[in-house]
Amino acid sequence: MNLLSRNLSLVDIGTGNFLQLIAGKFKETLEKPEGVPTIRTSVGQAEKEIIGIILLNLGGPDSLRAVKPFLYNLFSDRKIIRLGPAIFQKPIAWLISSLRSRKTEKLYSLIGGRSPILDITQEQAVALETALNQQSVCNQSAVGSQSAIRGQSADNSEQPAVDSHQSSDNRLEPPPPIPPPARVGVARMKFKVYIGMRYWHPLIEEVVPAISRDGVKKLVALSMYPHYSLATAGSSMSRLMEIIEEYPIEVLSISSWHDHPLYIEALTDVIKRGLDSFTSDSGKMGTEGLKDIQVLFSAHNLPESLIKEGDPYVYQVRGTVKEVVKRLHIKWSLSYQSKSGPVKWLEPSTEETLKRFANLGYKNILLVPISFVSDHIETLYEIDILYKDMATQLGLVLKRVDALNTHPIFIQALQGMVMSSVKEKGWI
Repeated sequence: MNLLSRNLSLVDIGTGNFLQLIAGKFKETLEKPEGVPTIRTSVGQAEKEIIGIILLNLGGPDSLRAVKPFLYNLFSDRKIIRLGPAIFQKPIAWLISSLRSRKTEKLYSLIGGRSPILDITQEQAVALETALNQQSVCNQSAVGSQSAIRGQSADNSEQPAVDSHQSSDNRLEPPPPIPPPARVGVARMKFKVYIGMRYWHPLIEEVVPAISRDGVKKLVALSMYPHYSLATAGSSMSRLMEIIEEYPIEVLSISSWHDHPLYIEALTDVIKRGLDSFTSDSGKMGTEGLKDIQVLFSAHNLPESLIKEGDPYVYQVRGTVKEVVKRLHIKWSLSYQSKSGPVKWLEPSTEETLKRFANLGYKNILLVPISFVSDHIETLYEIDILYKDMATQLGLVLKRVDALNTHPIFIQALQGMVMSSVKEKGWI
């Protein structure tokens, strides 16, 4: 009888442990969102939700053979240019890309045989992801230090709490004040940055499935065009939303940031450096040196019909210029570059403006590619080769400011936009 009782007691203990184990596993299943990867950290196994960021950009051919299909994709988009009735858009796009590919290949051969836009966007993505996750680590460290003050370690293990204590004369003193708790939202997040190009690989439709496989349920769509237009940011955003409808991903869009303070600061910085290159060459410093320099803001051109239909592009471009000239005492003009089809385009063109400068007797021109945040064919060929050669023939000295690329202040601007948007959305 005693033996039987002892055996039953052992069975009961084993059953209790088994039920407790099952309950624990069931609780873990409830607490872990489906599809969210588990990430190893220094305090054991912690679960972090990934917030994705997709940088949306134009894209560019990665070889000379890619030029023709890239052009076809570009001209097939009716949001950029409408080539007759919709039914004829793709046939006409095929015809234009076939006729223009040889000439365009020659242009790309002058800048290395490919567009650098993907490489630069990848560098921007790495810099942004690093900045976002470093901020996450800082917030996590703050949580750890404040948790310890409250009697709990960063890994949630119990620690001796700070309590009232006796002074040397045996008087009971109150504990030190407890600081307010830190926001823990960022500490539970991991940011991952992706790239989605509109007209060449990695195409948006290729990237979204990979984002879903990574377990991303919240995605920030960040346009790399500072100024919104239906033909640029609008087209990329529209394509993203078409693709993402099939996936359980919530999207937060940042489609324009033409007057973001840090973007303006970064742009002002590269313009100052460009101005300095002229004054150092001439030996004239300060206001006296700037009198001889004309700053030309050159924006990407668009069909005039888009603006007449209410597109805010021109308004936002002018808004950026307005913010910059508040910070710099310069003589400036605005023009548009890169016509690419048989329609009426915005004016004045950059070519016409350079000719006008020569007629007015200007000598030193600092060109600012205002609507571009990374080097590509419009800066490396159109400005650095075509316009500089034209300027030389006109008796002008033309210099270009550096593209923002991975300028530290520009990366801070992108980081700030993402963080403020996700906080406002309530994601952290």
